Amino acid sequence: MRGAMLWRAPPGLGPPCRGLVRWLTLSHEEATTVTETTGTWLTQEAFDRLQAEYDHLVNVKRAEIVKEIDERRQEGDLKENGGYHAARDEQAKMEARIEELRHKLTNAHVGEVEFSGVIAAGTVVSAEVMGRAMKFLVGSREIADGTDLDVFSPESPLGAALIGCKAGDETSYVAPNGKEIAVTVVAAEQFNG
Repeated sequence: MRGAMLWRAPPGLGPPCRGLVRWLTLSHEEATTVTETTGTWLTQEAFDRLQAEYDHLVNVKRAEIVKEIDERRQEGDLKENGGYHAARDEQAKMEARIEELRHKLTNAHVGEVEFSGVIAAGTVVSAEVMGRAMKFLVGSREIADGTDLDVFSPESPLGAALIGCKAGDETSYVAPNGKEIAVTVVAAEQFNG
């Protein structure tokens, strides 16, 4: 077990802090790998799919919703106009999705990640979690479309605890209910979805 795994967070200090301390204790090579793959790691296929969705929302749906809002506004009293309020709600949801896609696409790392055995975004992990064998992907849900793998983002409590670990490492994270969960990494491999 590496020294970084022995560190215990003071009460009230959660997994993101643990991940930071672990990152600070990585070797230069390990830190470079983790740093380069932090953010949204996407295959070219996933990137293209998200880009197409973004383009459709910005170039087609946005204009459709503006037209819908204008038509509903002309129906009269806005206080009791359910169609108008529904269109505005749809517009807000769409704009939130556009912003989410813009952020993911802007911060995306596209292509194959050079795998060094260190868990980072884009890694399939086999682990024992509370004595139960699990296999899952640390990364973005967008890259796992079409697979039966569970996905944990690198920012999730489990994902943050695993970033920087290798096969054989033991770590833990604090679940949302406050319980500390022990994790043993059995294997780590590059996702080839």
